[in-house]
Amino acid sequence: MDEPVPGPGRPSIPVRLLTFNIHHGVGPDGRHDLPRLARLLAAGEADVICLQEVDRHFGKRSEHVDQAVLLARALGMQLAWGPAIDRPGDGAGERRQYGNALLSRLPILASAVHPLPGDGEPRCALRTQVGLDGGALWVTATHLNARSAATRAAQAAVLAGLHDPTETGVLAGDLNADTGASELDVLRERFTDAWHLARARSDQAGRWSLRAQQGLTHPAGHPRVRIDQVWVSPGVAVAGAQVLDGADCSDHNPLLVDLELEDPLSPTPRELGAVP
Repeated sequence: MDEPVPGPGRPSIPVRLLTFNIHHGVGPDGRHDLPRLARLLAAGEADVICLQEVDRHFGKRSEHVDQAVLLARALGMQLAWGPAIDRPGDGAGERRQYGNALLSRLPILASAVHPLPGDGEPRCALRTQVGLDGGALWVTATHLNARSAATRAAQAAVLAGLHDPTETGVLAGDLNADTGASELDVLRERFTDAWHLARARSDQAGRWSLRAQQGLTHPAGHPRVRIDQVWVSPGVAVAGAQVLDGADCSDHNPLLVDLELEDPLSPTPRELGAVP
């Protein structure tokens, strides 16, 4: 697929997006520490945050709290929620849920949860539309199966089918496969890997490391694989991509991308008469 770029001469709308598998808010020290996680997320200054492995009243590991709501409040962002697991609570308590969350500084216009096929731990896609000046961006947040390439292939096919090629869209999350994996071939028909498109890149590998500039995200302290990814549809350019240091908060590192979307309300120089 050719590199997607905004239209010729048309100003772009910047959108900063972060994706992070938060390991239900528990760091390598075994502590459930949402303030620590919130500080890391705030430092990214993202417009849209896609989170995986988020608990809502799930259990002792996360102190039975509603992580999605608490993080949204701490960051002053709107919340869209996509439970992959939804079970009755104890007695009259809140339901025990686990899944994907999307936090946004941009207005959330629509949101829907789509179950993904496969055995084992349930997986889903959270598809959310956020508003831009004069337009909208579809963001699909997801977490694919960790054990089976065949299951991931089936899940990727569902993800591809959710995207309307006429829409501007982004797919983000923990895909549990490298972007070159064959089970993700169907995604390459609709999207392009943002890391490869980025005009500037940085990661947690040392400057002289053989792993530098590869965008590796897992395991957080000594990453060996690039399974946390952002994919973009045609019409979205990528100014930069950074793997941040999340080793204190999770077993993954966050991926931060600076996107450039065509502004549908801004005239091109030709429309203004500046280009003959």
